[in-house]
Amino acid sequence: MVRPLDLMQTKLTGNKLSYLLLLFFASWLHAQSHTFSVNDYGAKGNGATLDTRAIQAAIDAAAQAGGGTVIFRPGTYLSGAIFVKSHVHLNVGDGVTILGVQDTTQYPMMPTRVAGIEMTWPAALINVYQQQDAAITGPGTIDGNGKYWWDAYWALRRQYEPKGLRWAADYDAKRPRLVQIFDSKNVSLKNIRLERSGFWTIHICYSSNVTVDGATIRNNIGGKGPSTDGIDIDSSRHVLVEHADIEVNDDALCLKAGRDWDGLRVHRPTEDIVIRDSIVRAGAAGFTIGSETSGGFRNVDVYRLTVLAPVPSGILFKSDRTRGGGAENIRIHDITMKGVAVPIHITMDWNPKYSYATIPAGVAHPPDYWKTITHPVRPPERGLPHFRHVKIWNIDATGAMKAFVVSAYPEAPLVDFDFSRISISAQSAGSIKDAKNWKWKVVKVQTQDGTTLTPPE
Repeated sequence: MVRPLDLMQTKLTGNKLSYLLLLFFASWLHAQSHTFSVNDYGAKGNGATLDTRAIQAAIDAAAQAGGGTVIFRPGTYLSGAIFVKSHVHLNVGDGVTILGVQDTTQYPMMPTRVAGIEMTWPAALINVYQQQDAAITGPGTIDGNGKYWWDAYWALRRQYEPKGLRWAADYDAKRPRLVQIFDSKNVSLKNIRLERSGFWTIHICYSSNVTVDGATIRNNIGGKGPSTDGIDIDSSRHVLVEHADIEVNDDALCLKAGRDWDGLRVHRPTEDIVIRDSIVRAGAAGFTIGSETSGGFRNVDVYRLTVLAPVPSGILFKSDRTRGGGAENIRIHDITMKGVAVPIHITMDWNPKYSYATIPAGVAHPPDYWKTITHPVRPPERGLPHFRHVKIWNIDATGAMKAFVVSAYPEAPLVDFDFSRISISAQSAGSIKDAKNWKWKVVKVQTQDGTTLTPPE
């Protein structure tokens, strides 16, 4: 199936373009003409009966028929992990909610990558796993029923923190993501509402030609779940995200590429990414690169975003001295921020208690993934991240606390950043360290305390 993103990224002329469009619409019409109702396979949609098997049976039937659309009568469908197959369109229609069951046994353990490490992890509620030409559309709702998972995480973290295991809590509290697109291609997610994810909301990993259009994400319902990222693009390529509306309790729109020794071993970049025309209403940051930077990032365009208070950081680059990798050819422009505490935030020493993991003495049989996370990076300089060739322009930020908070390492400075047409009003100018060859053109920073900044040479 030819996806719209393929057409966007390929220069085509007259006849070839017309031919590909005909192929696309023929394939789309074929899928639409074969519908499979989950209710015909026994789904009740009453919010109490576990409908996982019935939903999966309808998906499998569509796949076996060569493709088709899976539909639901209006209702609430209690479900564990379901797996969308190649050439299948899962249509979560108006009045339909897929509600995640609060039972760990309903999310089978699978090989994947989580927080930068390859390991086994519970399947997501909705999975596109090693498939192609698949779609998930709304306007219905996928609800992770997440507070159960949030509470379990905080209980574990309270036990771990006194033992020096703050970093391990995130890996040992195995919480299902809401939507996982893993090792797949030609996948679209469109006009869907996503709520209360137990962990990350949309995770796109090792995949290509993925479009996320019109996702509304609301994770702060009934509490604020830890690490409920909005959209994470992880060691993937040719991804388009647009028209997102996000309220989360961690990074909203985030690029990742592996952590430390394991990420350097895998060495898969995130590249050729477009994020545009979206709004972030709550979260840790508007647009983020990191902290999992090991595989690197290149050819990224982010534009026409609105980021609102109480988001603490607008544009956030974060990494650590064991991550390695870095970023180049990053373009960020036409961003509006209102009440964002730090519009430009760059730190290469992020969250040390989480980032620098060691196994305490006396732990006799640590899990294998603990050993992976704590495996040293050798030589040490391989762990230094390098960010270069970044262009940021047309930024309008009001009501900030500090305009810039920037730091890296003297031996790995931030090189060749180009800022133009920047307007920031803030209480203080902030600080810039470990930067080299920064260019400023029409940069206006108004501060209440009279502090100023000059571009590093």
